[in-house]
Amino acid sequence: MKTTLQPGLNHRFTFSVPANKTVPHLYPESDAFQQMPQVLATGYLVGLLEWACIEAIQPHLDWPREQSLGTMVNFTHLAATPPGMTITVDVRLDTVEGRKLAFSVSAHDGVDKISEGTHERVVIDAERFNARLAEKTRRAGI
Repeated sequence: MKTTLQPGLNHRFTFSVPANKTVPHLYPESDAFQQMPQVLATGYLVGLLEWACIEAIQPHLDWPREQSLGTMVNFTHLAATPPGMTITVDVRLDTVEGRKLAFSVSAHDGVDKISEGTHERVVIDAERFNARLAEKTRRAGI
């Protein structure tokens, strides 16, 4: 991690919601999801907020050797967003404790606040992480 990775770091990220990020696309094999409204799925919102945090810190890591993985999500999904709307995500890095990073996040779709809360990530050494994952895969017999 570079010395520039410090609390107070802010980042704004925008994303236009496509039809394939709606609830019926989250798990196409689920009949229940297929019957639900064409609005941004909470599962995709989680990924979007993580993406914004990754973009915020990527310049402050020795990328791609250093990466980060989400370890905690704690945010609301307050309002429905149909395809075609643009979401603006604001993130702030609140704390850096060794490799553990804590963020405040919020998102707005131009009409409504759609999310707010917190997110935690941990900085990893990608080569070491992938080696441990390969060993786990081997132990699982897959």
